Amino acid sequence: MPYTSPVADFQFLMDHVVNFTQIAKTDRFSEATSDMRDAIMTEAAKLCDEVVAPLQGAGDEQPAFLENGIVRTSPGFDAGYKAIAEGGWIGISASPENGGMGLPLTLATAVNEMLAGACLSLQLNPLMTQGQIEALEHHASDAIKDLYLPKLISGDWSGTMNLTEPQAGSDVGALASKAVPNEDGSYAISGQKIYISWGDNDFTENVCHLVLARLPDGVQGTKGISLFMVPKIIPNADGTLGERNSLRVVSLEHKMGLHGSPTAVMEYDGATGWLIGEKHGGMAAMFTMMNNARVGVATQGIGVAEAAYQHALAYAMDRKQGRAGGSGTIIEHADVRRMLATMKSEIFAARSIALANAVAIDMATATGDAAWDARAALLTPISKAFGTDIGVETAATGIQVHGGMGFIEETGAAQFARDVRVTTIYEGTNGIQAMDLVARKMMDNGDAAFALMDEIEAAAEAARSTLPDLVDPVWQASESLRETTEWLVTQDMDHRFAGAVPYLRAFARVLGAHFHLTAALSGDEARKRLATFYIKRLLPEHTALLAHVREGADDLLAITADDLAS
Repeated sequence: MPYTSPVADFQFLMDHVVNFTQIAKTDRFSEATSDMRDAIMTEAAKLCDEVVAPLQGAGDEQPAFLENGIVRTSPGFDAGYKAIAEGGWIGISASPENGGMGLPLTLATAVNEMLAGACLSLQLNPLMTQGQIEALEHHASDAIKDLYLPKLISGDWSGTMNLTEPQAGSDVGALASKAVPNEDGSYAISGQKIYISWGDNDFTENVCHLVLARLPDGVQGTKGISLFMVPKIIPNADGTLGERNSLRVVSLEHKMGLHGSPTAVMEYDGATGWLIGEKHGGMAAMFTMMNNARVGVATQGIGVAEAAYQHALAYAMDRKQGRAGGSGTIIEHADVRRMLATMKSEIFAARSIALANAVAIDMATATGDAAWDARAALLTPISKAFGTDIGVETAATGIQVHGGMGFIEETGAAQFARDVRVTTIYEGTNGIQAMDLVARKMMDNGDAAFALMDEIEAAAEAARSTLPDLVDPVWQASESLRETTEWLVTQDMDHRFAGAVPYLRAFARVLGAHFHLTAALSGDEARKRLATFYIKRLLPEHTALLAHVREGADDLLAITADDLAS
């Protein structure tokens, strides 16, 4: 089934829900008018629907493979990538000084979601490059910026992120890769990295690796880690390509999904690299890339959810079975209608949260206001975890809508579930996102969270005379979230972490209800019906989730390893 980019949904959200207009009113993004915004999204949608989406099946059925040390990519990926690069989509939010469009991240987020919905395996490549561009813009020397950024933004070169090692997964500080200074100011990088998305390809001139490694005087743990640019081919000062660097793809992982995206084991054997940022400050530089990627991965989950929903909806509107009324198709069955309504309303909630997150980042960038920075930081783990959880859940529900045919590969429903599953693990598992939310993001004693709840409750009060049946549940849910947050910030980390995942989910539930309520106020009856479904049927889950949070850690930690093994 063809994929159709949800441009109308993005336009509605930007106009009626997340207030994109405030971004265009800033000096930084004054050119991002609604007309330009709509033109950009329409053009991106054409690329996604006509060029990228047809590659979805080919990437799954004819995976990338390693041949004599060269990564051979799936059929059509070369042309698809070039279309993305030539359209300027890789540098959509990059600085114009180096050839980027300089547009708001909110707009880039919409475009990235459409690309992910069209073909996630291919979209991963430009997403990684976008994260590298941001890291270099913030942390690299002028010489590195001048040499690398124009090539990355144009798509002539691509970028990767090298963190994980066989013995150092989420515990990045346990890495063993080493960096030894060379006499010319460069460094010799040695070590092995695993799970490197798009570690190599056969369609860009160069692949630029950002690699975490430890200098000889680096202390153990994350405080002793530095970040280095290690290109596949060492560029000359004028940007032309010189000698091949001392690095190689050892193997490609055999994965559950995303077969079109080569995930490499990389080996660096005294490879030449250049320091990015300060010595021993690698984590700060890498987190710039990771935070960019976390919002990006949220959109990947939502994009696949959208594609899975479209696939399931088309099947339900065509498949005739049972004694359904009306059209006689299975969409007339109440349970199928329930599944589809859940999928659609969850996608709307997750998409709203991700776009609100991007708006906060844009406003922080444009204004320097610390309150916007705090809002962006708070929403990032929620966006990433909820967006990808919904991707996984929606893809699974899509299989269920298909019934037995969903388990048959030819229908394509299963590919969405296989491809999206890893997004809940990317860039810090969703459990780590939740721990970040209740720990680092609550170091302000919950001030940023309470400010957001204040807005939710004020918006609900303002709508009380218009939609009283929907307002009260949203207001009450926000109050319950507030009370639990007040309790949470007084607890030690064991108690916070024990309830971190249900807390994040409850927060997302309340945010989703707030955005659905805002959508219902637009006067669009279809939006009101969807909001009613979400607020009356899905929002009540927050009660059980918050009860889980308030139980703390004692009963959980009392369960022994023997209890679990018996």
